[in-house]
Amino acid sequence: MPEFLAGTSPAAPTSLLRKADLHASVSDPVLDTMNFLNEVTHRYPDAISFAPGRPYDGFFDSEQIFTHIRRYLDHLVEQGASVEDVRTAMYQYGPTAGQIREIIGDSLRADENTDVPAESVVVTVGAQEAMLLVLRALISGPDDVLLVASPCYVGITGAARLLDVRLRAVEEREDGLSCTDLEKAIVEEQALGRRPKACYVVPDHSNPSGTTMSARTRAELLELATRHDILIIEDSPYRRVSPGSPLPTLKSLDRDRRVVHLGSFSKTIFPGARVGFAVADQLVVDEAGRTTLLADELAKIKSMVTVNTSSLSQAAVAGALLAAEGRVSQLNARAAAYYGDALKATLRSLDAHLPARRREALGVRWNEPTGGFFLTVHVPFRADNPALTRSAQEFGVIWTPMSYFYPEEGGHHAIRLSTSYLTPMEIDEGTARFAHFVESESKSS
Repeated sequence: MPEFLAGTSPAAPTSLLRKADLHASVSDPVLDTMNFLNEVTHRYPDAISFAPGRPYDGFFDSEQIFTHIRRYLDHLVEQGASVEDVRTAMYQYGPTAGQIREIIGDSLRADENTDVPAESVVVTVGAQEAMLLVLRALISGPDDVLLVASPCYVGITGAARLLDVRLRAVEEREDGLSCTDLEKAIVEEQALGRRPKACYVVPDHSNPSGTTMSARTRAELLELATRHDILIIEDSPYRRVSPGSPLPTLKSLDRDRRVVHLGSFSKTIFPGARVGFAVADQLVVDEAGRTTLLADELAKIKSMVTVNTSSLSQAAVAGALLAAEGRVSQLNARAAAYYGDALKATLRSLDAHLPARRREALGVRWNEPTGGFFLTVHVPFRADNPALTRSAQEFGVIWTPMSYFYPEEGGHHAIRLSTSYLTPMEIDEGTARFAHFVESESKSS
């Protein structure tokens, strides 16, 4: 029993809550599994961890925060703001939809060939809040369905769970989501009397699998969305932390306003700012024929969730964007090269410690993403929590079970490795430890 409950009398009902009386999401296995991962990390601090999907700390300079904020304040003055205006912008509650929407819009034009009005942008507390707002706005009844790839980022499935949103998982193939499979799922849901409203995708170096959607699939997906009258929720936080020129975003290819684009500065500028955004330029018509943007509706919901995104955080992000003339690609060029090198180093080291002939004999294989933070290793044994504990305790290496990312059953023989947070030395030692673990588990399975 936890210390703070010691001595608590079961006869004191006012001091205890029944978990069964709380919302079912608090008992969701996904929440427990992520807590378990954190617990293992804390319990074995000397283990090398391929679990965190976070940026490398070496690119952060604390003094830069002040530089970024100062640059934004100077920008406000250059735009004609008075001393009182600047003070209010920093110290008071800001506009619910955000105060740096124009700067984000300029960045999207400069970097992503996406021309949308500033009014269609809502600045959020990370992309996670954007997911919550979009789902709350789009899913209006128990028969509405959100389609997701399987495996899928737990942030969207967790948000869906909190909002009691019905999910339909579409199994991802080796090369990513198939539009044929997606269309089959849409038709099946419609046949059951349900309404597929939107499909969530991570087109570039997805979390957790690391796959990237091909140009052909992007075009097919947009056509499918128009034909079946659904929206695409595009989440792409890894495209500007990857080397090379990325494929166009779905939003830049969108001609029918079918794509709600979610963005995040957590990977590109710094995660502590907790600044993301949604581009929602879809038209919403009320019963009287009045037209607004979906962004306006998201802002209404946000006003009841977080009121507004931190002005200081927005200022820091805006200052960084202004310094790079909106080009996140330029701002992140060095980091993207580092992450690309880290991914290649991990693949080389895996190959050295588990060469082709050996892994074929063991039944081990992995994919080879061209960017992002993650890759997937398939193993012949069950990659579950007990195996993770053995890995940390006996071999000093931590990873993430892919089963965490499956909305339904699946992924029991797969592992996610994150390569972004480690130094080259840690990658080399960590993959050696990981290979020893895989060898040991494969022999005993």
